Amino acid sequence: LTNPSSGKMGYALARVAHRRGAEVTLVSGPTFLNSPYGVKEIRVATAKEMHQAVVEKMVQVDAVVMAAAVSDYRPKVMAAGKIKKSDDNESLELERTEDILFRLGELKNNQILVGFAAETENLLENAKEKLQQKNLDFIVANDLTVDGAGFGSDTNEVTILWPGGEVENLPLESKEVIAAHIWNRVERLWQT
Repeated sequence: LTNPSSGKMGYALARVAHRRGAEVTLVSGPTFLNSPYGVKEIRVATAKEMHQAVVEKMVQVDAVVMAAAVSDYRPKVMAAGKIKKSDDNESLELERTEDILFRLGELKNNQILVGFAAETENLLENAKEKLQQKNLDFIVANDLTVDGAGFGSDTNEVTILWPGGEVENLPLESKEVIAAHIWNRVERLWQT
């Protein structure tokens, strides 16, 4: 179970933060991307490993921007080896993965917490629900049905939702530019 997320948005966020002088730790799932210069990188292979790494780091940071598109489900039982073909149909029992962003919202203690909502339908409604349920300072929503935005692309078009109801639409731009917009908003929150 997976999705076509490339990690490009998270890596852009890490590069931009580092260029602005931040000490950055990037927790990354499997990707073909090279580690950003000057950024401490923790590579993980599973949702469980990402949960553990991010929760451990939470107490040491001033801000978390959670761009990872972690799968919501995993197989309940992992096969020791390859499952061979047979004449019978196989069933796969699934269980929910840990909700990393929800847990970070519970642990939040004066940190800024930003989440992402990658959606194919009901973008604003789903993002607003995540914003409230996960104790976020703001959420970055991207519609995966928009050409040139979302998974695997070098560009993104996003909508930022705030707890007070404000909605900001950012046009299709490079993920580096979108990352700069996100960090501008984080920096504004630090100043208030």
